[in-house]
Amino acid sequence: MDLKLTLSCILLSCLLPLIIADDVKVTIKGATLIARTDDNFVCATLDWWPSEKCDYNQCPWGEAGLFNLDLNNKILSSAIKAFNPLRLRVGGSLQDQLVYKVGNSIKKCPAFKKRNNGLFGFTRGCLRMKRWDQLNNLFNQTGALVTFGLNALYGRKESQVEKGLWLGDWNSQNARDLIAYTVSKGYKIDSYEFGNELCGSGISARVEADQYGKDLIALKKLVRELYPDANTQPKVLGPGGFFDQKWFATFLEVTGPGVVDGLTHHIYNLGAGVDSTVIDRVQDPFYLNQVAQTYKDVSRTVEEFGPWAGAWVGESGGAYNSGSKDVSHTFADGFWYLDQLGMTSTFNHKVFCRQTFIGGNYALLNTTTFTPNPDYYGALLWHRLMGKGVLSATNQGSPHLRAYSHCTKQKPGITLVLINMARSTSFNITLFNDENLYLDSVNQDSASNLGFKGYQPREEYHLTPKDGNIRSDVVLLNGTPLQLTESLDIPAMRPKLVDASSPLTVAADSIVFVTIRDFHAPACA
Repeated sequence: MDLKLTLSCILLSCLLPLIIADDVKVTIKGATLIARTDDNFVCATLDWWPSEKCDYNQCPWGEAGLFNLDLNNKILSSAIKAFNPLRLRVGGSLQDQLVYKVGNSIKKCPAFKKRNNGLFGFTRGCLRMKRWDQLNNLFNQTGALVTFGLNALYGRKESQVEKGLWLGDWNSQNARDLIAYTVSKGYKIDSYEFGNELCGSGISARVEADQYGKDLIALKKLVRELYPDANTQPKVLGPGGFFDQKWFATFLEVTGPGVVDGLTHHIYNLGAGVDSTVIDRVQDPFYLNQVAQTYKDVSRTVEEFGPWAGAWVGESGGAYNSGSKDVSHTFADGFWYLDQLGMTSTFNHKVFCRQTFIGGNYALLNTTTFTPNPDYYGALLWHRLMGKGVLSATNQGSPHLRAYSHCTKQKPGITLVLINMARSTSFNITLFNDENLYLDSVNQDSASNLGFKGYQPREEYHLTPKDGNIRSDVVLLNGTPLQLTESLDIPAMRPKLVDASSPLTVAADSIVFVTIRDFHAPACA
């Protein structure tokens, strides 16, 4: 009988996942900041795609594009309001084919229609002021900070010699008419972005850097003219495309100081949405590390050629072509997303815009039900907890544990986000506070004197997937599913208060935000 029981236990242990617990040291350097973000670092996008936008034999946009979106949906407004405020970027692939039915320059106002030889497979479209009024009503009611993407191809012609290259000066008249109308109605715009993915080799179209820079100077003059009060003057952003060091440097040299307020670039580092390996890439720290060089190069380009402009990720959805239908809306995507937020902040990026708030497979809200997906709650926690001061956080242990630390948004203290990409390993975290500017905290003999012992309870937010399934679109906060309230509002997200003497543990396949009020970080004072 004992032999049978022993054999049964051995077989059972083979069937169950083996969870290993590792001890890891995380050192926070609280004496100085390594970077600063904008107060509203977290950003999300709204896109012009019509319902006919399809990829890989699926059409995941439904009625979520800006022309069709139900702007009266209670969940939509609640989800925006919860950020108080949320930065929204309005634009996308079709913005350089969008004209505005205002003033006298536009006679016809057609809707986007599919056309094989059109840019991105569509004809030119038109925004009527009635819809612009409706959109601004939503933005005003929810307190959103709006970045509006302008058509930067208006007035240009495609080269007869080189396909994809657009030539000539930008015609600013249609943009002038829209901005003048916007000012006359009292609509608040935080920033205007010039064009979408026209830099470098472009995607469907491109503009040379010197021409683009010349035209952006014209836009800046236009914005200064129509917004004479410098205190309410919107920022000007560009180029909103994939990083090409030579193109970006030339553009910044052409524009010069005081023109570009934000240098925007796009990231889709998980590959095509149809790629079956996306699920593996989101939990592979070595794969995710590959994009770090781009962030570093962008940051260096800003420092060298345009220190007056902050670096922004203007659009990033992980997997391109509307995202992965099996991954982008699930808990697993949070490993990639929150790691990107942490990584870009350490490289002195000011804003990170997630593609999308709603629409496609990569949306923060479900495209049809508007129910928040797991990444929505991760974004909201980041926005509420992580301040703009970025601290150095080093992990002396597994590469599958990511650690990022910021000054807490609501002082005092610091907040860490700990991302455990390991499938079968939990981590017991020991924190070290290194305030010495000259001590090598990697030295183990010295590090023993730096161990942090707190006295106030820690505020912990443990995010885990429902039933332990990382492909679930339901996320648990401290063991409780995050669900909309009966009134369709975003649920309260309260921390678990943990005695400071208790171990800090990060379970396998989980993400933890931790606020420590009595962590002494002079840089956060």
